[in-house]
Amino acid sequence: MMKKMFLAIALIRVFTFSSYGEEILKLATTTSTYETGLLDHVLPEFERDHNCKVHVISVGTGKAIELGKNGDVDVILVHARGAEDRFVDAGYGLGRRDVMYNDFVIAGPQDDPAGIRGANDVKEAFRRIKKMGSVFVSRGDDSGTYKKELAIWRKTGIDPGTVKSYLETGQGMNQTLRIADEKNAYCLVDRASYVFSKNMVRLIVLAENDPILLNPYGVIAVSPDKHSHVNYKLATAFIEWLVSPRCQSMIGKYKVDGNILYHPNVVSEGRTD
Repeated sequence: MMKKMFLAIALIRVFTFSSYGEEILKLATTTSTYETGLLDHVLPEFERDHNCKVHVISVGTGKAIELGKNGDVDVILVHARGAEDRFVDAGYGLGRRDVMYNDFVIAGPQDDPAGIRGANDVKEAFRRIKKMGSVFVSRGDDSGTYKKELAIWRKTGIDPGTVKSYLETGQGMNQTLRIADEKNAYCLVDRASYVFSKNMVRLIVLAENDPILLNPYGVIAVSPDKHSHVNYKLATAFIEWLVSPRCQSMIGKYKVDGNILYHPNVVSEGRTD
């Protein structure tokens, strides 16, 4: 038994360092931050300054939080404030910080069969989609986007299961957007993912600018009190990097086709639920 325990400790130490002797930081984050290229923009400088390598696990927010609960990662970067607070309150995470924000939009077909074009009341837009029997494509996973979508349906009093041609993909944001495009359907999408993919789809932004669509991202270190093997010191350094003026400036200047995808957000404590 003792031999197995020592072996487990040895394996943890092996996987804490790369083959080049660099420290490893395991980051679980959303598909949007990975797929839009933001991490490729901000991680290299952190890795260079700390002689480390960040191993990114790109999943939905719910899965990222589960990885944190299980101690499979050192830090999470996610976007579902209610779930984040529960993660911290349960003792799984420490030191949550605001990092950045953007917003969600409803993308849909240019002929807009549900007639939601220009709507700034997203609840009314959802009601029209249901009333007209239009196709709505959902991620259908435990991502921050799906959590936001369900919250909107709840506010309308509509069970999405009663929406005609409601389709759940179980896929990441960019793939879900492409499926919605193929189906000539509506979907809820974070603006960064839409901007990144808009040249590959026909869908256009039809509803936006409702305060409920605010989409803040938070970063949380996994608690060493729950999982003693996590690299809490490096996770804390990573958090300090993300909220530093240097990285915040990099985030604010990151653009795709001239569009800013994320806005620095180290001061306000916006909520998504």
